[in-house]
Amino acid sequence: MAPKVFYISDGTAITAEVFGHAVLSQFPLEFESLTIPFVETLAKAENVKRQINDCFITTGERPLVFHSIVKPEIRDIIYSSEGIDYDFLNTFVAPLEQHLGVSASPVLHRTHGKANHGYEARIDAINFAMDNDDGQTMKHMDQADLILLGVSRCGKTPSSLYLSMQFGIKAANYPFTEDDMDNLKLPEALKRNKKKLFGLTIDPVRLHEIRQSRMENSRYSSLKQCRLEVKEVEMMFKRERIPYIDTTNHSVEEIATKILDVTGLERHMF
Repeated sequence: MAPKVFYISDGTAITAEVFGHAVLSQFPLEFESLTIPFVETLAKAENVKRQINDCFITTGERPLVFHSIVKPEIRDIIYSSEGIDYDFLNTFVAPLEQHLGVSASPVLHRTHGKANHGYEARIDAINFAMDNDDGQTMKHMDQADLILLGVSRCGKTPSSLYLSMQFGIKAANYPFTEDDMDNLKLPEALKRNKKKLFGLTIDPVRLHEIRQSRMENSRYSSLKQCRLEVKEVEMMFKRERIPYIDTTNHSVEEIATKILDVTGLERHMF
């Protein structure tokens, strides 16, 4: 039976999830998890406590409970459950208070809330990524912080959206299609913004598998076509001296971080 894990917060629970996933990824186990955000009242906390205790009664194993709860009274209820607690905020806050010589002043939703600095910039970046996805328009390329290039289904769209949501980067993306292969070259709007260009490539066999799930047994998904497109686009990247990375064995988080590392783009932290 997979170990049970609760991610709990009086906010979005994003912090608890990120820290918890990072810790649990070190173990060669599958976990069954439940995320419970916005536990902001004593009644909600008591309900979560019942869920944790019911899990213990059902499985006979104390579940892991990762939480980032600001309010002490809410936190105390979670502490009193049958879960094994990992409190991320308090683990770091007390030592930092001592080091900085300043008492913390916890505020609900400060980490991921709308009042957080740069919120509007992040929303603008997300809208930009959606409006300039897959070469829908070339009119806004001059406004982009980054323009991702590559064949269809190599990871351009999820990478663009992740960069915008996580780092506030205005990322456009442009696909090279089957029709481009006979005379592969950069459109004028991309040439004009060459310093912003970054390429993504992928193993042709993996590309074939992805495309098969989308358009099975088509020319678009054939291994021959995938090999041709990847080869031609990689040759163009080299010819035009466009930096690029292979996305085959990387998550979208890793792809985005590698792009920022190579390009030196500034992260807009929130």
